[in-house]
Amino acid sequence: MKTAIITGATSGIGKATAVKLAQNGFNVIITGRRQDKLDSLRHEIESQFNQKVLPLCFDVRKMCEVESALGKLPKEWSKIDVLINNAGLAVGSNHIQDGVVDDWERMIDTNIKGLLYVTKIVSKQMIAQGGGHIVNIGSTAGTQVYENGNVYCASKHAVHALSQSMRIDMVKHGIKVTEVRPGLAETEFSLVRFKGDSESAKKPYMGLIPLSGDDIADVVLFAITRPPHVNLNDIEVTPTAQANSFYIFRK
Repeated sequence: MKTAIITGATSGIGKATAVKLAQNGFNVIITGRRQDKLDSLRHEIESQFNQKVLPLCFDVRKMCEVESALGKLPKEWSKIDVLINNAGLAVGSNHIQDGVVDDWERMIDTNIKGLLYVTKIVSKQMIAQGGGHIVNIGSTAGTQVYENGNVYCASKHAVHALSQSMRIDMVKHGIKVTEVRPGLAETEFSLVRFKGDSESAKKPYMGLIPLSGDDIADVVLFAITRPPHVNLNDIEVTPTAQANSFYIFRK
């Protein structure tokens, strides 16, 4: 029985991935900052799929919390086969000169530093056990910037670079590294970006059928179930109506 840890599992892509992996025989460690959401997801998975679930409530932005939660896992959870670095967010939509420093820090601390903190601990465990698979959830914004995307795009460019460098660092340890880079995916992402303004949050998805959390979960499952000699390095996924960050056909 394999074990996967999914960060940011309380909603969206993270939640869908946790469910998808449990449905396909994985025990799952789910992390997030909302205990009630973690408890609800645990109940859903245990009741529907009869898989073991370990909910861990902590903030990936705080190294001390990451170390406390992941540094001393119970023995039965100590072998992690797959790490899904999903926790991430976009906050605000301003030109650089009008940017809100708190928004910048939230994105940098979560999208870059949080990913690093979790990976540092889990990758050491994977090296000690002789293998594993790290999946980083990036974005099309990690290779193409767009207006008002400045710091969010920069943070996802960092994830893209880190994924490539992790691949090099981990290759001699037999640890796979995959980056999955979604385009327009309708989750809580846009609502967070527009700070609860539901009308503004709907606009990016108007006139097309966006990706869902389940769509990305399917891709993650495919990537982590390839034969041992196969590694999918970089997977970009967009809705059919979205060619890239700039070209979107809306009906």
